[in-house]
Amino acid sequence: MSQRFRLTLAQLNPTVGDLAGNAELARAARAEGARAGADLVVLPEMFLTGYQPQDLVLRPAFQADVAAHLARLAAEPGPALGIGAPWREGDSLYNAYHILDQGRASRVLKHHLPNSEVFDEMRLYRPGPVSGPVPVGPARIGFPICEDIWYDDVAETLAETGAEILVVPNGSPYWRDKQDLRLNHTVARVVETGLPLVYLNMTGAQDDQVFDGASFVLNPGGALALQLPPFAEAIVHVDFARGAEGWRALPGRRDPLPDAWEMDYHAMVLAVADYWRKSGFRRALLGLSGGVDSALVATIAADALGPENVRCVMLPSRYTSAESLEDAAAVAAALGCRLDRLPIDPACAAVEQTLAPLFAGLARDVTEENIQSRMRGLMLMALSNKFGEMLLTTGNKSEMAVGYATIYGDMAGAYNPLKDLYKTRVFETCRWRNANHRPWMKGPAGAVIPQRVIDKPPSAELRENQRDEDSLPPYPVLDAILEGLVDRDLSVAELVAQGHDPATVRRVERLVYLSEYKRFQSAPGTKLTRRALGTDRRYPIVNRWRDRAQA
Repeated sequence: MSQRFRLTLAQLNPTVGDLAGNAELARAARAEGARAGADLVVLPEMFLTGYQPQDLVLRPAFQADVAAHLARLAAEPGPALGIGAPWREGDSLYNAYHILDQGRASRVLKHHLPNSEVFDEMRLYRPGPVSGPVPVGPARIGFPICEDIWYDDVAETLAETGAEILVVPNGSPYWRDKQDLRLNHTVARVVETGLPLVYLNMTGAQDDQVFDGASFVLNPGGALALQLPPFAEAIVHVDFARGAEGWRALPGRRDPLPDAWEMDYHAMVLAVADYWRKSGFRRALLGLSGGVDSALVATIAADALGPENVRCVMLPSRYTSAESLEDAAAVAAALGCRLDRLPIDPACAAVEQTLAPLFAGLARDVTEENIQSRMRGLMLMALSNKFGEMLLTTGNKSEMAVGYATIYGDMAGAYNPLKDLYKTRVFETCRWRNANHRPWMKGPAGAVIPQRVIDKPPSAELRENQRDEDSLPPYPVLDAILEGLVDRDLSVAELVAQGHDPATVRRVERLVYLSEYKRFQSAPGTKLTRRALGTDRRYPIVNRWRDRAQA
């Protein structure tokens, strides 16, 4: 009869800084593992602190609190427990993984520290030495921590020093199509070592980052033995059997992974849900203009929080079309959200009258347009303050990239789910949501965004007959250029070689650089791509460089 080893995977959602709450989640997972007869219960990287704790982890009082919680968990009965948490040894702080068993603690220290995109671990932690395997029950387990599996040295050393199963605790944030990249790296490690591999990722959202879970188990040769769902908590038991060729995972659940449209949408919904829940808020509000961006944000909010917890506010001016009034009402009615109407003309007139002595003799221009946008922001923030409803802002990645937004106006708000979604994808996401409904959506099924909202030419409606394309290239052209400049770091010459007009590319590049000060002050938003505006892309605000190479 072959030997058996039972591993409990806890793909759970911690909260940064909630040490007691995260420890309780660990205890609950350990208890479930105990009931199932598990030899080892594992939680993701940095689970005790939540991820990423950023500079919070440098506070001595925080480190002491972490150590105290680890000591209590180590002393408690139950199966062996693997949990991620920082660990200080002398003057060095490490990203560590702790295996707590029968009052004893073994520690593995992260060797490769990521220092790109959203990660800045080199300034927080010291690289640890490559650790050997840890014996747990009948098996010897190697614990490469997250980034350690992206390189061959840690896994190879573990295999050479007797590891029989690789368990990889992760805090790996979502970006579109990232699962393919994870599989490429983990299959390579499995082929190199000949060992089964368990990839355990946390789920849940923290600020701009969403951790998508989607944990999996691979057997030697790269065969998939288990796949957990994305963006959902799960506690699952995996059985391993030892035969003549070593340990092999027995087949388990195989949850399907959705396409990129659903993954992006689920990420935005979870980001809003967790940002509100973990911040202690229950209700949200937003300005609903009758346009496609605010319609999508309202839908995301309804799916995240429930329609009864979302207040939509239409703030019309003399330039607001009857069609926009009708469309905003139709969106709110389809979602089942409250809709209030607050005309801004009287307030704008009062501001303009106050400024009139100083503006005498000057023509109306973008100043008066921005007064309208800022008046809307003022009213929305007043409602947020008065009713305790956190404000969503609605600018998409195209607008945020080129600064087609008013600072202290339509940029006002606590969170922006569309911040990493280009305008062309906004349209397609609306179509996807109209055609699809999932159990995790709290809003109603069906076409909640009228087709007219999707089809009509985008406009800020700050002057007569205004269209976005009066100030910007058509969105398909703009987004293609922005994807090159922002997401792929292409040069002007490379974009021109793709067929884009040189003057248009240079104009877009200029707008991107000039708008850095706006983005620096913008609300956080859901990361959906590998190069989101914000922590993925850090540029100086004052910057005179332009790509002047011959196109």
